[in-house]
Amino acid sequence: MTSPALSTREARRLATEIRIARCAQILTAERGLDGFTMDDLAEASALSRRTLFNYFPGKLDAVLGPVPVIAEDTRARFVEGGPHGRLVDDLAVLAHELLDGQSDALDREDIARITHLITTTPRLLTAVIDRFEEFVGGFVDLIVEREQGRVDAVRARLLVRLLVTVFESAIGTYVAGDERSIPDLFDRTLAAARDLFT
Repeated sequence: MTSPALSTREARRLATEIRIARCAQILTAERGLDGFTMDDLAEASALSRRTLFNYFPGKLDAVLGPVPVIAEDTRARFVEGGPHGRLVDDLAVLAHELLDGQSDALDREDIARITHLITTTPRLLTAVIDRFEEFVGGFVDLIVEREQGRVDAVRARLLVRLLVTVFESAIGTYVAGDERSIPDLFDRTLAAARDLFT
């Protein structure tokens, strides 16, 4: 269940976004969100200020890091009922695409740092909630479009929230020291959740 490989350009851009986010998170941990400027972040990221703004419009976005994106061909295949023809399995493929692009670049320290920052910085928490709602809404729309009346928006939202809970559990296991990859832990946690519901 691997996602299509990123192009060299996309991979380079994602690596830069992750580097900027890591620098922004470290600065936030050291100085607080109001304790540094975009100029400070540009310097820490070894970029010009102008280049930095090509990646992120402001500090909040930089701290939260890149927004996961599903490739258009993967999105189209999902809406058409693929790749397996089973909704939860196909949502897991979408989750893998989101994870495969970023999980190798993030380590336990990165994840623990951003989790701490989100839970201790009200503006970050609000921004995460806003981003999360937009993310969930996008997935709900995809499910409703694909299922054509078989799954309504309420049930689609519930399904997405259950998958987010699976993801959060996998992340918690990873941060606690499990040596398996985040995508592998996601699969194992999803399998455990499915066993509980059957």
